[in-house]
Amino acid sequence: MQTGAPATAVRAHEELFAYWASRRVGQRLPSRAQIHPDDFKRHLPTVSLIDITRDPITGERSYRQRLAGTGLYTVYGREITGRTLEEVYNSAAAQYWKAELDKVVATGRPGVGFHSLAWRGAGHMSILWLRLPLSSNGVDVDMIMGYDALVGGHADAISGIRAA
Repeated sequence: MQTGAPATAVRAHEELFAYWASRRVGQRLPSRAQIHPDDFKRHLPTVSLIDITRDPITGERSYRQRLAGTGLYTVYGREITGRTLEEVYNSAAAQYWKAELDKVVATGRPGVGFHSLAWRGAGHMSILWLRLPLSSNGVDVDMIMGYDALVGGHADAISGIRAA
């Protein structure tokens, strides 16, 4: 791992968080329509959009990757667009992500963390992740914008993260 990778990843997170926050109107969450990918082109390779659905009987939330940037293919080893958490991850990793995404939905607040890719046999690599809530009505989270910065291995070459 290059020593500058974590600082670069943190800076990218700060940029995307600031962009998301600039789209808020008062306490209202931004909607997908207020997010313009042209405004953060250099980060697009590892940006994702996650749809949220609720089971009409149990009320349990489920998550599906609506869109996954091209750089995420390297992170996950395959295309994840259109897949649910259970289709992308092993059961332990799917539970981790469900709990983290549930927190974002329940609180309406961004989530951030560090997650090892050991679950897919890449224990030398991790992602520094950011999940930003979006809402079509300004209150209820109905989509999440994600950003993953790959840290470790040859992360700088493949994550889409570049020093400013």
